[in-house]
Amino acid sequence: MMMKKSLVFMLSVVVACSVALSVPIRHAKAGQLRPVVLWHGMGDTCCYSFSMGHIKQLIEQYIPGIYVYSMEIGDSVEADEFNGFFMNANDQIKEAINRISTNPNLTNGFNAVGFSQGSQFLRGYVERDNTPPVHNLISIGGQHQGVFGVPQCPGANYTLCEWFRELFDLGVYDSFVQRHLAQSNYWHDPWNPSEYEKYCIYLPDINNEITINQQYKQNMISLNSFVMVKFTLDTMVQPIESEWFGFYESGSDSVVLPMRNTTLYQQDWIGLKTLDSQNKLQFMSVAGNHLQFTDQWFIQNIIPLLNNYIDE
Repeated sequence: MMMKKSLVFMLSVVVACSVALSVPIRHAKAGQLRPVVLWHGMGDTCCYSFSMGHIKQLIEQYIPGIYVYSMEIGDSVEADEFNGFFMNANDQIKEAINRISTNPNLTNGFNAVGFSQGSQFLRGYVERDNTPPVHNLISIGGQHQGVFGVPQCPGANYTLCEWFRELFDLGVYDSFVQRHLAQSNYWHDPWNPSEYEKYCIYLPDINNEITINQQYKQNMISLNSFVMVKFTLDTMVQPIESEWFGFYESGSDSVVLPMRNTTLYQQDWIGLKTLDSQNKLQFMSVAGNHLQFTDQWFIQNIIPLLNNYIDE
């Protein structure tokens, strides 16, 4: 019971502290509302009623008639939770591409909202496929430059967290660990950049750190907007600035470079500088711990980004 309460605290909105709006949003025009795809974080699932299930209902309540798809990796909620830890990011994205491309409700494109690691996985979808296309990409607590430290393991399943820790103990860049532990795929060691680039099988690729994949960059530039939400009191993500695409200076785990000071941005490896010049980057912050936000905050800040139409 205590673990379940912890998961509510770390992975869901703080419903008890929320102040809901009194009436749903009313649409000023007729047309096809752009659908929404959600992707949960580590230790969560597509459908828990206190996390992604609640977010899905919130969007449907305030944008009547919208279609919301919450990503499920695997054939059950239990498999989805397990795969969030133990299916590598590349395989998760392949499954997501298949699920999105075969969903008739998403054929004309959608807005995408990622939570924690779901954010960098949705960005992987955009860069590697993006058919159908993402309009607004919204990252809530995503770790786009990776992490260097995992102080907490969120989740209701204590056993999964113990397995997670045991795999990390084997060595984060070990090939077995990389194939079987999703979180190792965005472990970014600033003290060993060559090992990170050589052995990390996901993040260096989608950040164009090894070779420049022009299609990745073009797909990012095609976004209408890329929104990044940072939690200023985050005790899970190290460094917090990764949520706004900042990261440690090479050879340091204390000096953090903001996004615009990184080589990735300055050389425009994935199009961030281009998006910035077009005013397509948005930065939001929440004075809370990881994924700790209220209904009211979500309604006021995220719902408007989802309330748009295919023909716009």
